[in-house]
Amino acid sequence: MADLGTSENPLRVAIVGSGPAGFYAAEHLMKDDERAVEVDIYDRLPTPYGLVRAGVAPDHPKIKSVIRVYEKTAARPGFRFFGNVEVGKDVSVAELRRHYNAVLLSYGTSVDNKLGIPGEDLPGSHSATEFVNWYNAHPDFADVTYDLSCKRVVVIGNGNVAADVARMLALSREELETTDTADHAIEALADSEVEEIVVLGRRGPAQAAFTNPEVRELGEMSQADVIVAPADMELDEISRAYVESEDCDPTNRRNVEIFQEFSQRTPQGKKQRIVLRFLCSPVEIRGDGKVEKVVIGRNELVESEGRVSARDTGEREEIECGLVLRSIGYRGVPLEGLPFDERRGLIPNHGGRITDPETGEQIPGLYANGWIKRGPSGVIGTNKKDAHETVSNMLEDLHAGRIPEPAEMLEHAGLEAWLSERVPEHITFEHWRNIDAAEVAAGEPHGRPRVKFVTVREMVEAARRDAGSASSSEPADKTPV
Repeated sequence: MADLGTSENPLRVAIVGSGPAGFYAAEHLMKDDERAVEVDIYDRLPTPYGLVRAGVAPDHPKIKSVIRVYEKTAARPGFRFFGNVEVGKDVSVAELRRHYNAVLLSYGTSVDNKLGIPGEDLPGSHSATEFVNWYNAHPDFADVTYDLSCKRVVVIGNGNVAADVARMLALSREELETTDTADHAIEALADSEVEEIVVLGRRGPAQAAFTNPEVRELGEMSQADVIVAPADMELDEISRAYVESEDCDPTNRRNVEIFQEFSQRTPQGKKQRIVLRFLCSPVEIRGDGKVEKVVIGRNELVESEGRVSARDTGEREEIECGLVLRSIGYRGVPLEGLPFDERRGLIPNHGGRITDPETGEQIPGLYANGWIKRGPSGVIGTNKKDAHETVSNMLEDLHAGRIPEPAEMLEHAGLEAWLSERVPEHITFEHWRNIDAAEVAAGEPHGRPRVKFVTVREMVEAARRDAGSASSSEPADKTPV
């Protein structure tokens, strides 16, 4: 047999997950014309792009322009997309390993961390990720409802997701209607009775994980004043020393400056208020059958072995509210046939090479990148460097002869026939273009970038419409609402 990576015997890679991590990995794999590589990306949703579609705030359309880079990758010969295929359910990791030289796991960290406090499971207490998915038209959350008849919402966390949630809760109907926010969310958010959004951070303003643009935007809301108590900007000794040191991250230093400016503002009496609180941790959520208040503990910062953490002082305060949204980090979920680090919520790996947790040895042909590799950190572009590391190690293994031959190599047509038998309604990239075109067409009359489908059934019907596929079922005449 010809050497692996040649036109006669191309390197065949299955990537699980079509978000930025998956597409950047595909780009790095396929950009060298001297190396023959075929890449199939699998995703459980009919739509590609992961968090770029379902996680980026709808009022940040420029961030989504990165999709144009992914489209160039998808146009390369040897690339295929198989959407509406859930690895671990429709096909197994073991089966992918039988048909591909390498399997690259890029499916992210989709489960929110829990607070671990009494009352966390009361109705009205949710993860911020679920809320983000809901307003971004993720089909898993199309039927979820949120009670926005309350006067106050508490958002727990000091990262960009928390900032996005606070901002979305304070956008006007006019602002929402120029975005690709799900229609059901536009109606609910526009009719919201929420007057105050309180954002809680367990550490101080110098440790907040927001990026500078996200913080600035909170101070530019058309119908919400941003409130920071001057007392919260009296930095403790640890924070002051950090901000004044050369070790201070410029982002953190600039955040402190922005918070200080907020603290000097006189409220303009806008319809809503976004209140940023620091050194506060929820210790209990209370209510009679639903969320009615959050008990918070006041914290102080302590430093040990170079690490700054928040310590409960024992001081308590109650905040009345009707909705709690937690945004305190994420963890991955295990897939059968893969090792998994339950403590960290990640796939154990070394530089993207998946390892046996008992021996520490590399498992040939298995790789990881993105959040499931390193944890939920960084921005979209961070995944490009991360993918480069994993792919470089995979190619090093290729040149060293460490990539295994699959047990059952199938040609393109054979593999697609196998997949069609398993998932008759799997979605190709051509099918996705049909979904994309239908959503964009639905948005044009209203001056919106698109109107998203919100159910898998609608997506599949739009995908197969005019697709000319012999396996296509006759779609119902549905358009986005």
